[in-house]
Amino acid sequence: MAKDPIRVLVTGAAGQIGYALVPMIARGVMLGVDQPVILHMLDIPPAAEALNGVKMELIDAAFPLLKGVVATTDVVEACTGVNIAVMVGGFPRKEGMERKDVMSKNVSIYKSQASALEKHAAANCKVLVVANPANTNALILKEFAPSISEKNITCLTRLDHNRALGQISERLNVQVSDVKNVIIWGNHSSTQYPDVNHATVNTPAGKKPVRELVADDEWLNSEFITTVQQRGAAIIKARKLSSALSAASSACDHIRDWFLGTPEGTWVSMGVYSDGSYNVPAGLIYSFPVTCKNGEWSIVQGLSIDEFSRNKLDSTAKELSEEKDLAYSCLS
Repeated sequence: MAKDPIRVLVTGAAGQIGYALVPMIARGVMLGVDQPVILHMLDIPPAAEALNGVKMELIDAAFPLLKGVVATTDVVEACTGVNIAVMVGGFPRKEGMERKDVMSKNVSIYKSQASALEKHAAANCKVLVVANPANTNALILKEFAPSISEKNITCLTRLDHNRALGQISERLNVQVSDVKNVIIWGNHSSTQYPDVNHATVNTPAGKKPVRELVADDEWLNSEFITTVQQRGAAIIKARKLSSALSAASSACDHIRDWFLGTPEGTWVSMGVYSDGSYNVPAGLIYSFPVTCKNGEWSIVQGLSIDEFSRNKLDSTAKELSEEKDLAYSCLS
């Protein structure tokens, strides 16, 4: 029996990430090859013509799963009836801008979009914030959409998670699909902590710890961490443009696992609302290891945290607390 279409909102849909993301959704990468979708695409009025061009291409691609396209600059029309909202649009930091200036711009954007989701989205709408500062933008959205459950507002750290998997795969010359259970803790920023202390690799001789196979703690505790933290900047330097393909792919991974579940014995990293686990202050949107089942995420509990890791977790939490205070000061 055919499934009912799921309505997926992508904001900033005419931009780089949006352009990479919408065909992935239409092809079934996000929700599965048997799940029809209706795409809702939102962008700002100056991008209306480009947005219409994206709609034309989606029609021209004749995706069998794509049952409709809404392309609009009206936030209410974009948000009406959506089951999933992928918030890619935001105000980027420009040269000479202070953090508070960027935060103030994004508070304004996310206040408007949160209010529209609050009033017009489908019940139980799931939200993924991609636009930076992603953790704090998600917190702002939560503030202005109080009827959306805190369990349904998340931010993207799966890109960092996938970057960590890729670095270990390259270092050990193994398939990336054989590397499991890295963790990204904290903020999607240069203070994030990519952690391999619980990560494993499937080898012909069975499952082995990453630390044992790499056998180079100095690399794992320094260069590996900074490479993952600064990968976005390295891509900008190489492409003269920010990560788009990998960000779009990771957004699909995030939603797919949230909706369809994580494989048994595997966790992923998601920016979620902290409940105080691992002594992270409650009320922050913080990246944790999570498992997903029946459309719900759960923070993985009981992992050992050594002193090196504790300092990293606390450092990124401190930055997030400062960003939260900055964002709230922009609300007044």
